[in-house]
Amino acid sequence: MEVALAGLIGLFFTAAAYLLLSKAIIRMLLGVAILGNGVNLLIFTIGRLTAEVPPIVPAGEYFPLEGSANPLPQALILTAIVIGFALFSFLLVLGYRAYQELDADNTDNMRVAEPENAPRPPLSY
Repeated sequence: MEVALAGLIGLFFTAAAYLLLSKAIIRMLLGVAILGNGVNLLIFTIGRLTAEVPPIVPAGEYFPLEGSANPLPQALILTAIVIGFALFSFLLVLGYRAYQELDADNTDNMRVAEPENAPRPPLSY
């Protein structure tokens, strides 16, 4: 099972790298989302995959039974999913706003769409 998930993780990272190297903003955003899912799956796989032994400490013991899954990565993934969704939502709104202002989805066209003689704020140190 871990070997199949390792292949899937590699596929996620490959697809995310391909999409992040694109010049289209929407593809970059999808690459960020796929990269986040790949990292979550990686953390989940590192935490051991087992369904036989629940991670519950028996009465009178100090540690869970041998071979049980680690619950910490699962809790981290739940937090990462929420943070990843908030980040993706923010980036989606930011990309949409950039498209409205510059009327371009391609990053090369966005650079050209910026006016050359636009006043720039002074640098302050």
